[in-house]
Amino acid sequence: MARIVVIGAGVGGLAVAARLAVTGHEVTVLERAGTVGGKLGRWAHHTPEGTWRFDTGPSLVTLPQVFADLFEATGAKLDEYLDLVPLDPIVRHVFPGGGPALDSCADPDEFAARIGAAFGDRSAADWRKLWRRAERVWTASHRDILRRTVDSPRDLAALAWRLGDLAAIGPGRTLRGLGRTHLSDDRLRMLLDRYATYTGADPRRAPAALVAVPYAELAYGGWYLRGGLGTLADALLSRCLDLGVVVRTDAAVTRIDAAGGRVHGVRVAGSAVPVPADVVVANTDALTVYRDLLPHPRRLAALTDRSLAGFVMLLGVRGDTGVAHHTVFFPRDYDAEFDAVFGDPGRGVRARPAPDPTVFVTAADDPAVRPDGHEAWFVLVNAPRHGTAADAVDWRRPGLAETYAGRILDVLAERGVDVRDRLVFSEIRTPADLDAATGAPGGAIYGTAGGLLRPANRGPVAGLWLVGGSTHPGGGLPMVTLSAEIVAHAIGPAW
Repeated sequence: MARIVVIGAGVGGLAVAARLAVTGHEVTVLERAGTVGGKLGRWAHHTPEGTWRFDTGPSLVTLPQVFADLFEATGAKLDEYLDLVPLDPIVRHVFPGGGPALDSCADPDEFAARIGAAFGDRSAADWRKLWRRAERVWTASHRDILRRTVDSPRDLAALAWRLGDLAAIGPGRTLRGLGRTHLSDDRLRMLLDRYATYTGADPRRAPAALVAVPYAELAYGGWYLRGGLGTLADALLSRCLDLGVVVRTDAAVTRIDAAGGRVHGVRVAGSAVPVPADVVVANTDALTVYRDLLPHPRRLAALTDRSLAGFVMLLGVRGDTGVAHHTVFFPRDYDAEFDAVFGDPGRGVRARPAPDPTVFVTAADDPAVRPDGHEAWFVLVNAPRHGTAADAVDWRRPGLAETYAGRILDVLAERGVDVRDRLVFSEIRTPADLDAATGAPGGAIYGTAGGLLRPANRGPVAGLWLVGGSTHPGGGLPMVTLSAEIVAHAIGPAW
């Protein structure tokens, strides 16, 4: 039996703690915040109309079998803890210039038919051809990458790739290039580009292999958890406590002790006594690990490609607006948005809030999260991370957040959904707020931006492991949960 300390009680930390505890290890989870869940945050607000509840992080569950496997591995059933509701549409896509919206769904034939009805038979045929390629990429990724450690480019090169898989993955190609090759309709290209932002990346630079992301969503469905996605954190905490895991909140780890090339424990703020450990699993951003907790210049130097952040508004809206559970409103010029969000320091172009951004609205039809006759809106736009560098924005600058929030409401009005005179309240969350609340450097949602190779799960000293969205296999709830599975299997049982 090993003494294991998990740093961070996000989904990855709680999932790995439960898996390790059920195999006989002594597990302690240390969380800097006062509550568990990490980026799977929640916010409640009370008004005379009633109580409003918001998920402030992920709004969609994909690959539900990953979570079913997790609960089964820890001796439980998923449906005993969570109420999954399938979504149709998964996302409603509203394009610039008017014209038909496009509702995505989990039936490939039905979605192709919807594309044909909206954009014509050629567009439907284009999508079917891309879908066949996406299926090959997903199959190869799931088989060879998503459930095993990948510590270096050498590990990828050593995989027994089939020639057809390599052709589908398209090493060296971008997601943008893939869309332009396969899709003749600019609206479908825009739809595909958006999946790069699921990993925090610019589609013009993101690898073509990310075509597996829409495949996973549209093949296995998009799901909502009744009561909000924060119920996943409650369920994981319950499993951990039932399995004997010790969970300490308000316990900020300041250092990992690793003398002699292996971990010995961690230091906690406000305590002179270290917490001993044979194994440490860090569910914190890899940048935080190698910059602050266990300084490692070589690993830190590799973490240069940071993901985009998000600017969030939580809105209480009167009446029924008719929006879908998820609706994305695309801009006139998608490239201009990415130019603004990422900037171009090499040409002296600083990052800035995009004046005409893509706006993503979540409005769950769930009485548990909003008063009768009202809607609870989670509004998200792509944003530069917080900071003072050329590729960041100082979101603490007085008046900036409020001014930009007003601009987003104006953009929604321009795109046909004006709620400015229907607001009960508005709460703003900037990348600086996400940084402060979760320790995500600069408020970067996904740590190192997307690709096949992210920071390794195996740390540079014996007994150190990393889980979470900034490490292999990537960001998003199912990938974070798979990272926990990978690490738990690598550590192995206590017996």
